[in-house]
Amino acid sequence: MKKSGLRVLHFYKTYYPDSWGGVEQAIRQMCVGTGRLGVDNTVLTLRRDGPARIDFEGHVVHRAQQNFEIASTGFSLGAIDKLAHLARQADVVHYHFPWPFMDLAHFMARVDKPSVVTYHSDIVRQKNLLRLYAPLKRRFLRSVDAIVATSPNYLASSPVLQQFADKTRVITFGLDKAGYHQPPAAVTDKWRARFGGHVNGRFFLFVGVLRYYKGLHILLEALAHPEHAQYPVVIVGAGPIEQELRQHAARLGLQHVHFVGAVDEDDKIALLQACYAMVFPSHLRSEAFGISLLEGAMFGKPMISSEIGTGTTYINIDNETGLVVPPDNPPAFGAAMRALWDDPVRAADMGRRAGARYQELFTAERMALNYHGLYSDLAAV
Repeated sequence: MKKSGLRVLHFYKTYYPDSWGGVEQAIRQMCVGTGRLGVDNTVLTLRRDGPARIDFEGHVVHRAQQNFEIASTGFSLGAIDKLAHLARQADVVHYHFPWPFMDLAHFMARVDKPSVVTYHSDIVRQKNLLRLYAPLKRRFLRSVDAIVATSPNYLASSPVLQQFADKTRVITFGLDKAGYHQPPAAVTDKWRARFGGHVNGRFFLFVGVLRYYKGLHILLEALAHPEHAQYPVVIVGAGPIEQELRQHAARLGLQHVHFVGAVDEDDKIALLQACYAMVFPSHLRSEAFGISLLEGAMFGKPMISSEIGTGTTYINIDNETGLVVPPDNPPAFGAAMRALWDDPVRAADMGRRAGARYQELFTAERMALNYHGLYSDLAAV
């Protein structure tokens, strides 16, 4: 499509190809989706090494050198000048929260273009640092022209967003199923051979970066109960607590839990297609949405998740698209797994409804149209 002349600059601490988390996937889908509508997208991010500029799926990624990191917050002196330069060329600057350095860079770069921030998550873990950061955060959120919450659930449950409700709108994330290509038969056959020996070839699947808030220790504790120990579970992903989780599973003697590490897209798609149901035990509000949970819905899989007041329960509706249990409750999570495992007809019905809900609310096209409308409104002011 011919470019419409609307230029948008995205700013976030990490992006492809260095990081493949949920926020990065969301930004990627925004850029690709709005690009089809004529938006010229640019991403500014940080890097530890590698080239300073790359082309990625139709948009340009500028990568400023990261100088140091404090409490998972990357800092880059070069990014401030780069932000100032790229913002002058943009019609709209799109920030992705939380990233405290971003707030600081916004003011130091003297950005004066229309601006929007997608509010991906409250800051949950760094309580002491949050008190120091709070004045800057409030000033930053007051200064932007619009704020986007990623689900009505998160808008209703976030004390921070409630302070800015007058300029906050909800735009949910979306995925483009057409971008999830059918994997080669050899890839599908590989996973079928590896896990097809389980009961009727069925297995539960988790996909995600292995971080503290993903609640995988809850899943492992649920499986430690004798009634649930036989359920096969495939855990896809790597992350800072991977070894800790592997050791915990070994201590519990969980023979049917398979850690497969990070996999490429073909492998992930093959596993999403083959799995019986998705398990998503995240128990803290750091899990603000759940892109991999949405991938499960997109592939028509029933889901098990926890009620944490975020977008996970906007994707997964209890007793409709899957089951929702209290957070940090291994017996409840195990009972939900048993309920789906023992009733394949019910599970299949839930999976069909999950796929229909994805099609109604969570397509990349829908998200792109909503963001395009927001960008156009902001640029016209």
